[in-house]
Amino acid sequence: MVSAKRIIIIGATSGIGYEITLLYCKLGWRIGIAGRRTELLEKIRSEAPGRIETAQLDVTSPDAPKKMTELIDKVGGMDIFLLSSGIGSQNRMLDPEIELATVQTNTVGFTRMVTTAYDYFKKQGGGQLAVISSIAGTKGLGAAPSYSATKRYQNTYIEALDQLAHMEKLPIVFTDIRPGFVKTDLLKNDTYPMLMSPEYVARKIVKAIGRKKRHTVIDWKYTLLVFFWELIPGFIWRRLPIHS
Repeated sequence: MVSAKRIIIIGATSGIGYEITLLYCKLGWRIGIAGRRTELLEKIRSEAPGRIETAQLDVTSPDAPKKMTELIDKVGGMDIFLLSSGIGSQNRMLDPEIELATVQTNTVGFTRMVTTAYDYFKKQGGGQLAVISSIAGTKGLGAAPSYSATKRYQNTYIEALDQLAHMEKLPIVFTDIRPGFVKTDLLKNDTYPMLMSPEYVARKIVKAIGRKKRHTVIDWKYTLLVFFWELIPGFIWRRLPIHS
């Protein structure tokens, strides 16, 4: 397959997805971006006329696959798919609306978009399927139960699809990107430790996608953190006052 020059980015109107879009634009790629906010999509497209196509799309809506397919056609195909959309909140009070909305976006919407991309690459005969999950999937975080659980789901789902692709002898590359804490609307405040800027994280993500890494933690500080997290026995972990 020729070198990838067409990318579809779901969740590109703000934060990490927006910064990644700018980077691929500078690299001269054909880009299809999707998000819920039409005015922001149009603003981004106006910054690179003729190179960026847009689609108003909500991953929790049943018509999202159809809109994504239409976007792929507008771009002229898809070599790389990147899912950047997701929500999450601290929810120690277990507000059902927050918990269930997180599940709808991060598992139901995630599955809807990822399976659409997988089916496209299956018919095409290859491609790269990348998702932005989180280090939160490493452990159950008491301050954000639904968020950490849905991120674990994403990690496992991509692992399963990778195995499925090998079973079906499909040349699909999978990249699971797991950032630490990033200064975006998702976190809503600056009290988190080791906050990274969206611009910095976007550069790391584009590099990881280019290297076709199976999974990557961003950045090295969080690689160390996750390493030690995974060594902590369950009976100790449950006593730790972790604030996500």
